[in-house]
Amino acid sequence: MEKFYIGVDLGGTNIAAGIVNENGEILFRKSVKTNLPQPEYVIEDKICNLCKDLCNENGFELGKDITSIGIGTPGNVNSETGVVGFNVNFGYIDWHLKEKIESKIPNVEVFVENDANSAVIAEVIAGCAKGCEHAVILTLGTGVGAGVIVDGKVLNGYNQSAAEIGHMVISAGGRLCNCGRKGCFERYCSATALISDTREAMLANPQSKLWKVCPNIDRVNAKTVFDANELGDETAKQVIDNYIEYLACGITNVVNIFQPEVVCLGGGVSNQEEGLLRPIQEYLDREDYARHLMKRVTLKIATFRNDAGIIGAAMLGVYNA
Repeated sequence: MEKFYIGVDLGGTNIAAGIVNENGEILFRKSVKTNLPQPEYVIEDKICNLCKDLCNENGFELGKDITSIGIGTPGNVNSETGVVGFNVNFGYIDWHLKEKIESKIPNVEVFVENDANSAVIAEVIAGCAKGCEHAVILTLGTGVGAGVIVDGKVLNGYNQSAAEIGHMVISAGGRLCNCGRKGCFERYCSATALISDTREAMLANPQSKLWKVCPNIDRVNAKTVFDANELGDETAKQVIDNYIEYLACGITNVVNIFQPEVVCLGGGVSNQEEGLLRPIQEYLDREDYARHLMKRVTLKIATFRNDAGIIGAAMLGVYNA
């Protein structure tokens, strides 16, 4: 009998959920806006209602057809207890997420994991890092998430806070981050940062073709600057060059620390594919500590892109079995 699971990807902008089969395929999906800031109970209710609606709309029964829900959330997570110790972007501390969801949806086991760890689990089980014992997944979204596999296991650290690569400083004394540090990787290389840089460039350059691509500055997204670059806009090119310089610096730091078999890039920005991989590889060829060795890291675009969070979360029960 085929098994089905629900995976929930809790993001700062959207909460996305999907019904996933045992092959890691998303059969049905649904999402709602996160609308931060919100108290914990509002987010809990959104997750529960999303799962219930997803099942009701597609002929599945929670507790019968689907007996487990996996949730990938930002922050440090104790995957054994399902407690989120600290979610910096949501502002939650000591959030008993597993307990809360299980109390609202009976007869369903809930698994909770860091969202980037969920993404790396998806890629290791069935994606770009399949078969790898050492891998890093970087998700370029609202923040910069990271999942690290060492010797075939997710790296959690002593206090479940390992691999917060988004909060590695790449510009000392730089932009203030939500975590309290200045110059964090995610303040320069998240989709949020790229959107902010694009808007700033538009305001400083009213003749830029960025305005042609997106006449309403409030509608700028992470793709806007790449579309303007395709039109030959010099302002857009400068924004992209600066972005990639920071991104390549951060990735090289990660490579020098972990020397994984593969680094996979996910999140919306990764849709640029070779536009990112090629210049980052050139940077690595200059600055990777192991650049003279026969064995070197391979850069890839994540197989599941924005779906990795849902798929990995859904497979948490299988992965942790």
